[in-house]
Amino acid sequence: MNPDLDRLHPYPFEKLTKLKSGISVPKDLTSISLGIGEPKHPSPEFVKQVIADNLDKLANYPTTKGTDELRQTIAHWAIRRFELAPGSLTPEHHIVPVNGTREGIFSLVQSVVESCPSATVVSPNPFYQVYEGAAFLAGATPHYLACDADSDFIPDFDKVSESVWKDCQVLFLCSPGNPSGSVIPRETLVRVIELADQHNFIIASDECYSELYPDEGQPPEGLLQTCAAIGRNDFARCIVFHSLSKRSNLPGLRSGFVAGDADILKGYLKYRTYHGCAMPIHNQLASIAAWNDEDHVRENRAAYRAKFEAVIPILREVMNVDFPHAGFYLWPETPMDDETFARELSAQQNVHVLPGRYLSRTVNGHNPGENRVRMALVAPVEECVEAAKRIVTFVKANRT
Repeated sequence: MNPDLDRLHPYPFEKLTKLKSGISVPKDLTSISLGIGEPKHPSPEFVKQVIADNLDKLANYPTTKGTDELRQTIAHWAIRRFELAPGSLTPEHHIVPVNGTREGIFSLVQSVVESCPSATVVSPNPFYQVYEGAAFLAGATPHYLACDADSDFIPDFDKVSESVWKDCQVLFLCSPGNPSGSVIPRETLVRVIELADQHNFIIASDECYSELYPDEGQPPEGLLQTCAAIGRNDFARCIVFHSLSKRSNLPGLRSGFVAGDADILKGYLKYRTYHGCAMPIHNQLASIAAWNDEDHVRENRAAYRAKFEAVIPILREVMNVDFPHAGFYLWPETPMDDETFARELSAQQNVHVLPGRYLSRTVNGHNPGENRVRMALVAPVEECVEAAKRIVTFVKANRT
């Protein structure tokens, strides 16, 4: 077996299951899960119809590169959404369809990391666990950058040592952030691009929450958008990941794309032809329909906005919590340690949240997720409101 498999940590939800083992939940209270970030809004009917109408495509092998129409649709969407220079993001050279961002992120790291004792993948902390796992299985070592409240949950890149940048092969960004919802501003992205040029590493920006934002007039900026703003129309050293899972409530479709630096994507596509992960044709056709429609995305944003507006005022009675810049998570401080909070909230109120430390690593005695929990407002608004009320009851009953 690959010895690097032993370096992998249990997934956060495995830890949560272990934490809650042996508890008895109140039988008179229905279970409400705010733990897993799985969208619960209905998938668009027109997307489902496209799949139903094209099941005959199961008889055809899909190509790794995807159809011209899918890549053209993605290019048009990204150019429009991120204000890119016309013709800069070409379907032929700058886009690769993937089966969701997790698969795309993992396979990109395998294709670009040169395994050696000093190989380093730099990641925000807290983070999406595939960043770490992909690094381990590519023969690299993760280096974690704390995302704390005093920096709006964005890493301070200027505090990273020269030796770390020297060994860095990939820097992961997550904007909007999971779990904080913080959006990295343009000036910080420009600084990161400068660091990548200076030290010759790849910036891999996970932007899968980019279409869930509260203000219709202020969508979050993406890495390629920053490139365009500074005239970097070749997107050198810059790669972004996008998905239909959150944007369109289609996590089961497993559809997304990787875009950016054409030289990097050329090698990445070569890797993927061996990796065996082509997107089924009927999924590609459904994806085209989804990327071409914004009405359902605006409805999706409105539904999340309504939940935040209903839930946050309730929780503020007992917790320090604020509206995120984007995404569908809350990242509040807890009045007790996060593991105790999550376990006892389940036991007493049958409401389930994720301890923040399970999304983070402890570095030099500091874990940025401690004494916070992640709450995913994915359930219907009535359930989210009920969960918030139970949390208030729980906190009041357990004050010391």
